[in-house]
Amino acid sequence: MVKNITIFTTNTCAYCQMVKTYLKAKGVGYEEINLDENPHRRSEAHSLSGALTVPVTVVTRTDDSQEVIVGYNLSKLVPAIS
Repeated sequence: MVKNITIFTTNTCAYCQMVKTYLKAKGVGYEEINLDENPHRRSEAHSLSGALTVPVTVVTRTDDSQEVIVGYNLSKLVPAIS
């Protein structure tokens, strides 16, 4: 079961918008951390994903395990939120 979802985004990222649109269409809530507005959180996104790109979607399950998905990757996102 999914406990919460956090998406690290930027203002100009088209893939970030695509992830948010997909989750909204599925009725799945999420917390958005905009790195343009919160630059001090960039290192957090990087340490979770190992990537210097967005979106970084972190799916936390009820057992506190996490799955980190970089980019607009439905092959990983769909099973992670199911």
